[in-house]
Amino acid sequence: MPPLATILLAAGASSRMGRPKLLLPWHDTTVIGRLISLWQTVGASQIAVVHRPDDGPLSAELDRLGFPRHDRIVNPRPEDGMFSSIRCAARWNGWDPAISHWAIALGDQPQLAVATLRALLDGAAQYPSNLCQPTSGGKNGHPVILPRDVFGDLKQTGAATLKDFLKPFSGRTVYCPVTDPGLLLDMDTPEDYKRIHSRK
Repeated sequence: MPPLATILLAAGASSRMGRPKLLLPWHDTTVIGRLISLWQTVGASQIAVVHRPDDGPLSAELDRLGFPRHDRIVNPRPEDGMFSSIRCAARWNGWDPAISHWAIALGDQPQLAVATLRALLDGAAQYPSNLCQPTSGGKNGHPVILPRDVFGDLKQTGAATLKDFLKPFSGRTVYCPVTDPGLLLDMDTPEDYKRIHSRK
């Protein structure tokens, strides 16, 4: 496996959920705790969390989990959307210089199977110059793994969204088929949370 960093996007407002979704219980931990554990399990060399300014509750939970303060990235303008958090991560100077690939992971996918992440990492190992994205039932999902040169392009891109940014790289993207029923599930509302959480 190439040296991999994971970006956990945690700067959303959770407006449809009505409370911070990353702090919701997830079995013996929280959603953010589960996500960190997932990426540790598959051997991510570095994990960074992108969060809102002055997010005291999330900071307290990261402290409780023992998550390093030096791996937390502040997005000063989270209202600009998810892609602004991704660009903050690309411009951050705290990455281990040995990292060659970055996984962009949504903050609300605690239901992902370890096998899904391993399939992506296998794709990155087999095709180190390519992007890797999971696909299920003809639909592409997250996380997406970017090699160093593509990740660097995020610093200056004029794209407005991650989808727009990825379009020119479609010819370099390896789509990894998975059989993970949780891949395409959205966890935006209390009803979503109850349905997804009850699956485990």
